[in-house]
Amino acid sequence: MPLIRLALVLILLLANPLQAQDRRPSHCISLVQNLPGGVYLHRAAFTDPLPDYTVRLRYVAHASFLIRAQGGVTAVTDYTGFLGSTDFVPDVATMNRAHSSHWTALPDPRIPHVLPGWNPDGGPADHHLDLGEMLVRSVSTDIRSWSGGVESGEDGNSIFVFEVAGLCIGHLGHLHHVPTDEQFAALGRLDVVMAPVDGGMTLDLPRMIEVLTRLRASIVIPMHWFGDGTLSVFLSGMSGVFDIERVGGPELEVSLRSLPRRPTVMVLQPAYLSDDD
Repeated sequence: MPLIRLALVLILLLANPLQAQDRRPSHCISLVQNLPGGVYLHRAAFTDPLPDYTVRLRYVAHASFLIRAQGGVTAVTDYTGFLGSTDFVPDVATMNRAHSSHWTALPDPRIPHVLPGWNPDGGPADHHLDLGEMLVRSVSTDIRSWSGGVESGEDGNSIFVFEVAGLCIGHLGHLHHVPTDEQFAALGRLDVVMAPVDGGMTLDLPRMIEVLTRLRASIVIPMHWFGDGTLSVFLSGMSGVFDIERVGGPELEVSLRSLPRRPTVMVLQPAYLSDDD
C-alpha cells in the first residue's frame, strides 16, 4: 500500500510540475478531499464570536468581502477605503487594480497589512502572508485596460487565496480571462470562491461558468453583479451543475465539516458594515 500511494503522489506531481516546485506551506495545494455535510448559516453581528474552526464571510459591497477567523483575524478583499458607518480596521486589506471600486491609493494607515494585487516595481505580485490562523497568498493574472487591451503585461492583478480553519477561500478579483493550467495549479483546492458575474467588464458568463465548473468549489458566492437581470442569467447557467441557494442576507458562516455535499451557489445581498449590526 505505501508503494502504491507513493506512486500516485509522484504521478500527480509529474502531471503538475508547478505544485512539485512550490515549497511554501499551503494546505490548499495538496491532496485533500472535502468533507461532506451541510452549510450552517447564522445571523450575527460581524464582530460576534465564532464557533471553533468556523469562518464568517460578509459581503460588504461590489467585490469587497470581510473574512473573519474564529480567533479574530480579519481580511477585507478589494478594499476601497470605505466599509460603512463603522471605524472597523481589518488586519489585512487586499486590492485589485481594476478601477476605484476595487482599490484605494490611500488605505487606512492603521491596517497592518495592505496587499496590492500588482507589483509597483513590475513583475508579478508575490504575497505569502502567514498570520498564524490565516494565510493569505496571491496568484498573478493580467488586468484589462479601459481600452479593452491588457494593462501592465501579464502580471497586472491577482487572485487572492485565504487559507483559514482548514478552508481554502478564493477571491477571483476582476478576472477577465480563463486561468492557465499553471494558474489553476497555483490556486489549488478551493472550497469557497467569490466570483465576478457581471458578464461584461470581467469574464463573459459562459467562460466564467467554465472556470467555476473546473474549480468545482463547494460554495460559489456571486459578486460584481449589477442587478437581478445579470445575476439571474448567471444562476440559470449554473443551475445544471450547482444547487442554488439565496441566503437572504449579507453573511454566512462556514466550516470545513459543514460544506455542502453538492456544489452550491449561495447568493448574498451586500450590506456595508455598521456598528448597529
